[in-house]
Amino acid sequence: MPTNIRDSVSWSEIVFAVLAGVTGVAGSYAVAGYTREFIVAPIDALVVRLTPGPIVAFVIQNVGERGHLLHIALSFTIAIGVLAGTAIVGLLVARRFGHPTAGVLLAAVLAWGVTTAIATEPTLALAAAGPVAVFTAVGSAPFSSPDHDQSRRSALVSAAGALTFVGVSIGLGRLMTTGGPASDEREPIDEEVSTLMQEAERKSLDVDGDIPGLVSTFEEFYNVDIAEFDPDLSADGWSLTVTGEVGTDVTVSFDELTDMPTERRFETLRCVGESLNGHKLDNAVWTGTPIKPLLEEADPEGECRCAMLRAEDDYFVQFPIEALEDGFLAWGMNGQALPQSHGHPVRVLVPGHWGETNVKWLAEIELLDEAMDGYWERRGWHGTGPVNTVAKLWSESMLDDGQIEVAGHAYAGTRGVDTVEVSVDGGDTWRDAELSEPLPGEDVWRQWRFEFEPRASQEVVVRAIDGDGTVQAEERSEAFPSGATGWVSKTVNMMDASSS
Repeated sequence: MPTNIRDSVSWSEIVFAVLAGVTGVAGSYAVAGYTREFIVAPIDALVVRLTPGPIVAFVIQNVGERGHLLHIALSFTIAIGVLAGTAIVGLLVARRFGHPTAGVLLAAVLAWGVTTAIATEPTLALAAAGPVAVFTAVGSAPFSSPDHDQSRRSALVSAAGALTFVGVSIGLGRLMTTGGPASDEREPIDEEVSTLMQEAERKSLDVDGDIPGLVSTFEEFYNVDIAEFDPDLSADGWSLTVTGEVGTDVTVSFDELTDMPTERRFETLRCVGESLNGHKLDNAVWTGTPIKPLLEEADPEGECRCAMLRAEDDYFVQFPIEALEDGFLAWGMNGQALPQSHGHPVRVLVPGHWGETNVKWLAEIELLDEAMDGYWERRGWHGTGPVNTVAKLWSESMLDDGQIEVAGHAYAGTRGVDTVEVSVDGGDTWRDAELSEPLPGEDVWRQWRFEFEPRASQEVVVRAIDGDGTVQAEERSEAFPSGATGWVSKTVNMMDASSS
């Protein structure tokens, strides 16, 4: 063994191992794109599953939608570290025998095996193993000629080459990444959906400020998932099973499902983890079919009268059968095929329940004999249940006549919104806001607007009254564990309004 090689790992070995890890991840991205076959994807799913519930709740409330950057950054770091570890092993073997061949081959095999075990695709794993082998070979070259060690210079040149490779891989990976089967394909909107969307446009209020319309576009509609990488499923290969405590197991293909009686519905979704005046509240026209006939065909027999809905991304939610019977299996959104990010090919919509319970990428409905906690219940959230009533204050602006206009949306689930009240004196007195005409359906939001004479500065407070006559709860609470509550208030002054 060469005497000038230290027994400990050298700085140059660490540098080449890291370069091998980075380029190995880049190689995987180049051929898999930002999909579930990318080596980072299953690591990210594992990180999400293993993160303790209190940490998840803290991140949701304090970091918000950028919280996913934390777990994806950790997942990238782990993937780089794992591949760098295979390179380290190869470099140590090369040092031990004074020749790179054995080390390079071992690093390549280990990188391929680890990537295959993680991403389960042997062919794609070669794209990660190749760069690891290359940088292990470059890093181990001095071991075959110990009298002429150019490791520092080689490291600099290799780092530049790695950056070039990463840049090329990013470009290739973007070409490989698609938005799913439905995201880039726009089909003619059928007449019934078109009529509903025109009705929503007609009933939208003429608001001077910037608030969403009564139908949210694909781009506007909020999107929250348990992990970073969405399942990429084809309608042709999809099927739904109704199993468990049933008289008869039921399996239905996508073609069979879409041949069932079809409905178009307005349905609004609100995220349980959003802040009180947050923007994770949206509405769309959904195309699909009721769940109830499938449940009746299966003939539920479980004592708890409950079911677990399971998704292709390993997400699961329990529903009482009584609530689920009002549910809807949707395969269309705003007249188009359901986008990948919203659950292509089929998702569940259960009226009046928080958005997190409306399972995307549905795969199975399992009828249970005993109640079980769902995914978020295991992490401390309250689970399925009716949404909280809320009136959002999303816009304030100065009108041409000198009045100040405030506006937003209100939502109360299946109870509906009957009234939105506005106070411009901090809650001492209340007046009714103008409401948009209700859209058809039992689970739909409404717009509201209100004008008032401006003063230098005043606290505007809004609250909704639902269809049962219940006033939105005044007491404030955070989103965890049962959704944010309280009246939305905002200090509005003439300067802010005139610049809106």
